[in-house]
Amino acid sequence: MKAMVYNGPGKRVWEEVPDPRLTAPADAVVRVDAVTICGTDLHILKGDVPAVEPGRILGHEAVGTVMATGDAVTTVKEGDRVLVSCITACGRCRYCRTSAYGQCLGGGGWILGHRIDGTQAEYVRVPFADTSTHQLPEAVSDEAALMLADILPTSYEVGVLNGRVQPGDTVVVVGAGPIGLAAITTARLFTPSHIVAVDPAATRLEAAKRLGADVLVGAGDDPAAAVAELTGGLGADVTIEAVGIPETFELCTRLVRPGGHLANVGVHGAPATLHLEDLWIRNLTITTGLVDTYSTPALLDMVAAGRLDPTTFITHRYGLMDMEAAYRTFSDAAETGALKVVLSRTGT
Repeated sequence: MKAMVYNGPGKRVWEEVPDPRLTAPADAVVRVDAVTICGTDLHILKGDVPAVEPGRILGHEAVGTVMATGDAVTTVKEGDRVLVSCITACGRCRYCRTSAYGQCLGGGGWILGHRIDGTQAEYVRVPFADTSTHQLPEAVSDEAALMLADILPTSYEVGVLNGRVQPGDTVVVVGAGPIGLAAITTARLFTPSHIVAVDPAATRLEAAKRLGADVLVGAGDDPAAAVAELTGGLGADVTIEAVGIPETFELCTRLVRPGGHLANVGVHGAPATLHLEDLWIRNLTITTGLVDTYSTPALLDMVAAGRLDPTTFITHRYGLMDMEAAYRTFSDAAETGALKVVLSRTGT
């Protein structure tokens, strides 16, 4: 089969590799019908995730069709259309028993495209298939379901829920890329009074406005002044960091009010300074996290009911064999305006 293979920092290649096969009784082999590229894949290619070894197939999000299952798999079968979650769960360890699947101790967690071969391929082996896939209703399209593999549960759990967004809050989202836009979308479920989007790219701010941001702070604007004016000088109730660089994390600490919440969602490849000399007195709650995907069933229900439309994040579509072109488009988002790219067996 063809797959996108990581060969070290800055090196990727779409090439032929062996087909995956069942290696454990709880495995499934899934034909990839739709797949996307994540900002985390770009972090890997920059060398920010050293645990990823050369030769690894990238990708951790997919929708596909079950082709084969191990003897221990009971909830999915050959021919089922499934969402392959970015998080794999053994379902038995201490963390999985408390729905903290991202911290799985039994061989799961974020492993696809990280510690084992991932989804940017024609086929993928999915460990613990019973607890790591979701059967899809006919009412949910492949494209809509694909957005539930990572960006929607990540933004919702690690950003909105960890940030304790409440009705009437002022919420600042720093970074209007796919994760930031998904945080804006899911924050609206809690009817905040204001959502502020901060990003230097005009095209991303336009997308933020379309998805529900009330105030846009772009290049040349002063975020602190904008938030102070909006809140009578108090600061934001919740700031959500959705970029993953020191400057944006530190900006979030300056924009949040005393007693507020800072939810870090971005993947950081360099240290950020925590200015405790200023922050110790401000009663802040700062959270970090890897998505657990415990919210995926609820989000799937909302999509099936027409309450959420995740396809609004999709800007570019490719055929599955156009992986290299899709990577070029996604990697140069400032020029192309890319938010999420979808590659499918039937797409162009």
